[in-house]
Amino acid sequence: MTQQPQLWLFFLLVFGVILLPGLDMAFVLASSLVGGRRAGMMATAGIMAGGVCHVLMTALGVMALLEVMPALFNAMLWAGAAYIAWIGFSLMRSRIALGEVSNLPARSQAQTFRQGMLTSLLNPKAYLFMLAIFPQFITPDAGSLPRQLLVLWLIIAATQAAIYGALAFVGDGVRQWLSDRPSANVMLARMVGIVLIATAVYTATRG
Repeated sequence: MTQQPQLWLFFLLVFGVILLPGLDMAFVLASSLVGGRRAGMMATAGIMAGGVCHVLMTALGVMALLEVMPALFNAMLWAGAAYIAWIGFSLMRSRIALGEVSNLPARSQAQTFRQGMLTSLLNPKAYLFMLAIFPQFITPDAGSLPRQLLVLWLIIAATQAAIYGALAFVGDGVRQWLSDRPSANVMLARMVGIVLIATAVYTATRG
């Protein structure tokens, strides 16, 4: 298994990367503001599920394609940005206040999970991270490759759960404060939409 000092270094790298604002963080915040704490946690779970796919792709060697095919990276970057921008536009055009969205059918939670997973899968920076960082913490004589990948993914998942989970609680707190303020509620929905669109534009233009 990967040595303990290396695991701590990997954790610090992962913590720093996840803490940086990006598509995943923007989606979790928007989900918690719109659907409450449960929606934020479902978005987090979806992003973590996307991380499982990242690890599996690493094990299968699919990540290497991104190194030899820059066009594929750009295509994924734009696809992810377009998806987040679409969510932002939907919020801006919606006439439903954030506090009223909690009355939607329970299946919306499953939809939030799927959207979170798709957001994660369309985030090319995650693939680049796997391609650049994972090999540095995997050693042939430290045990089986699947076991090492599992340990590294658990570190990523736990860090995502802590950071994005806390963000979901913060978003839910803001949402409850706005529950008796319909005008501010609608305005915040539009502001969240603008933030998502701005994040998408920044990601697409700066990569």
